[in-house]
Amino acid sequence: MRIVASLTVLVAAGSLASFSLWSRSPGPEWQAVRAQFSEQEWTRLLRTADLPAPSDPTNKVFHDDAAFRLGRALFYEKRLSGNSELSCASCHDPARDWTDGKALAVGLEQVDKHTPSLWNSALNRWQFWDGRADSLWSQALQPIEHPKEMGGNREEVAKLVLTDPDLRALYLEAFGPAPQELSEPLAAERVFVQVGKALAAFEARILTAATPFDQFVSGLQTGDPEDLAALDPLAMQGAKLFFGEGRCHLCHHGPLLSDMEFHDVELPREGAPEPARHEGVGRLLTDPFNGRGQHSDDIEAGRERLAYLNRTPHQRGEWKTPGLRNVARTAPYMHNGIYASLDEVLEHYSTLADAPTRSHTDAKRVLEPGQFDESQLQALKAFLQSLSSPPPPSELLPK
Repeated sequence: MRIVASLTVLVAAGSLASFSLWSRSPGPEWQAVRAQFSEQEWTRLLRTADLPAPSDPTNKVFHDDAAFRLGRALFYEKRLSGNSELSCASCHDPARDWTDGKALAVGLEQVDKHTPSLWNSALNRWQFWDGRADSLWSQALQPIEHPKEMGGNREEVAKLVLTDPDLRALYLEAFGPAPQELSEPLAAERVFVQVGKALAAFEARILTAATPFDQFVSGLQTGDPEDLAALDPLAMQGAKLFFGEGRCHLCHHGPLLSDMEFHDVELPREGAPEPARHEGVGRLLTDPFNGRGQHSDDIEAGRERLAYLNRTPHQRGEWKTPGLRNVARTAPYMHNGIYASLDEVLEHYSTLADAPTRSHTDAKRVLEPGQFDESQLQALKAFLQSLSSPPPPSELLPK
């Protein structure tokens, strides 16, 4: 493998550009690949490298090993639910890439949203499809008490954690002395919040490993022929289309292949758009467990994050852009699970044939049909399949 030194500089336009200082001239394999991509496509490709390290200042045990062990036990604990038959893993199954394989999630009852994968969820700016939570720990609390999901309640959850010998031992290791009496004001709520923070410490380690696409991007940086060969020609064509004229990169870019924002992508519907992000912002700002609330470990950081959050009518119908890592293994797709396969998703973006008719009160349509031919659709699919990483490591499985 050729040795290079990476140098990142600011260019006049204010964007970042990466340059490599080679110890010797790049080989013919690198030159052949480089010739296939424009300067803009090349830059976008390089910006997908290296997942950032997750962090959460509102959760002081986010990186704590003891909290991770408690969180792992709680993630697979069915007694958190009202009927003692459902755990977090019931919908976020590690054997299914942290999803359930269903169009719509089913807990105590069916809910109206598709179960998102937990891969890299610690790197999301906002949680849930509508972004109504600003941290993993506050997100983790909502399904536990939701009447259609797990149907539990904080008092019973706190009682379980403090009376079950194994869970209590893990709790004391992670958080220290427990409340003497759960009847004390806010005692059960405090333990409930700590349950959420422990679950977040577990979920923070659900991170994707290197994919064939990542190996290819490494080859772009180093010139290593073996890495450059990690993408077959069809997937490489798909990457060029994705980061170029296909314009997929407008919403799916960076290491997560997501802008972490909210958009209306013209999914079929009847009637007016759902409240979506508009409602999500409202719920987030009034959530007692948000980052600026009393249970936050860094209220100032939480306050800064929420300070400039906008809420407008045009956010109706806008849902979070999901990351695309392991997307080939997490069907069905979209917030409502409406598409059963990648082929259906790509066909939608190609034609927008099933897009709803907009009224004069709707926001202006910003998505245009890609008009891909069959070979382009297959190339895009091959590229998306190259984003698949190895299955979860054993430390994330139940003990």
